[in-house]
Amino acid sequence: MKFKPLLVLLCLLVICFTNGCVSHHQTLKTHPAIMKTSDQKEELFQNKRKRRKELYNLLGRLPDRNRPMSVKIISREETDEMIIEKLLFDINGQQEVPAYYTRPKNAVGKIPAILFNHSHFGQYEVGKDEFVKGRKEMQSPPYALALARAGYAGLCLDMWGFGERRGTSESDIFKEMLWNGQVMFGMMVYDNLRALDYLSSRSDIDSKRIGTIGMSMGSTMSWWIAGLDERIKVCIDICCLTDYQELVAEKGLALHGIYYYVPDLLNHFTTSQINGLISPRPHFGLAGKLDPLTPLKGLEKIDRNLKEIYKHDEASDAWQLRVYNVGHLETREMRQDIMEFFKKWL
Repeated sequence: MKFKPLLVLLCLLVICFTNGCVSHHQTLKTHPAIMKTSDQKEELFQNKRKRRKELYNLLGRLPDRNRPMSVKIISREETDEMIIEKLLFDINGQQEVPAYYTRPKNAVGKIPAILFNHSHFGQYEVGKDEFVKGRKEMQSPPYALALARAGYAGLCLDMWGFGERRGTSESDIFKEMLWNGQVMFGMMVYDNLRALDYLSSRSDIDSKRIGTIGMSMGSTMSWWIAGLDERIKVCIDICCLTDYQELVAEKGLALHGIYYYVPDLLNHFTTSQINGLISPRPHFGLAGKLDPLTPLKGLEKIDRNLKEIYKHDEASDAWQLRVYNVGHLETREMRQDIMEFFKKWL
């Protein structure tokens, strides 16, 4: 009888221990988000070189990345402030690629350069003219002159279906390429990566100081090529940093041209993961709060993810996202912020 209190105490301890273990076990089981978040973080921090190769391989049957490339100067014009050369490239072996190359008139020695990617807006006749002549959705002066005044050279291609490459519709280009195992956006990316090869090879360009910028379709091109190629030292995208899943959720797929859609992409990459490949290089995203092409929930998601990636890469100050109270256009304030970012980082 004298052992009974001791037995009761032991029983109580066993019950408490057992309940504690069950409670802890239930807590782990009822919080799968903890494990999911850890998995997502691990995915974001995967080896960038391997992921770049995987991203590039999603772009369809592309021409040989090292195929011989040639360029001809078609015309040359001098203004009071800059030199404008019209070029004609043999880049992809399928279609000649017209382009503009510009530089400050009185520049001496090697200077930094910007690979400019023109926008879409359904205005297929514009293309590379946006770079030298501007457009109503963007600020004045046109970027060719703005960059020249700041001491930069610039290069802009006509993308497939635009400018002097128009004639066949975007839809027909996409469909014919698809039949041949090609991806329209992939072919656009290929042309711009080869344009980067050209810029890097020029004797008047500082190949360690090459940036890229674009608006709308050009914005998407900017963060793709910066993600794929580390020679891009600074990336700026205007009004098209779009989270794919949020675009689907908000039923916004029709807002983007068919060129935008890369088969099988969502099974391999999120928007954040593509942009994460740019880190730790400086990257400035500018978006419109009223722009349906860039849902706000998606922008917030991308910003959270990229802050984490850049912090992991010890470059927290190199990523910046600013959301302005506008729609799908560039404002004077945005232009000023862009030029200051280039001045700081390039």
